[in-house]
Amino acid sequence: MTRLFISLYLDEDVNVLVAELLKARGFEATIARDVSKLQKSDAEQLADAVSQRQTLLTHNRVDFEALAKLCFATGQMHYGIIFTVRRPPQQIVQRLLIILNHVTVDDMQNQVRYI
Repeated sequence: MTRLFISLYLDEDVNVLVAELLKARGFEATIARDVSKLQKSDAEQLADAVSQRQTLLTHNRVDFEALAKLCFATGQMHYGIIFTVRRPPQQIVQRLLIILNHVTVDDMQNQVRYI
């Protein structure tokens, strides 16, 4: 069964409150801590998100932009990466809701977005 709504994977740099606020609004959000992925490399974080068909949310623009470019260059697929600057969790969620309410899983595939 194909999902319509994006499911998010938050790396360890993103405040866990973001996931809780999203879940309260009915969205799926997984945090690295809850799947025993703390202290894993960025490549491992992205691979885990891909294995779960999730879009990765991070503050780590430099490293994950490099990984996105590597995926593009090698033809590897991912389910999207969203970069956010450090803001209060409520502001991050407000910005995320614009994407989550208007972009499908298929639309997000191999995409990079900035909020």
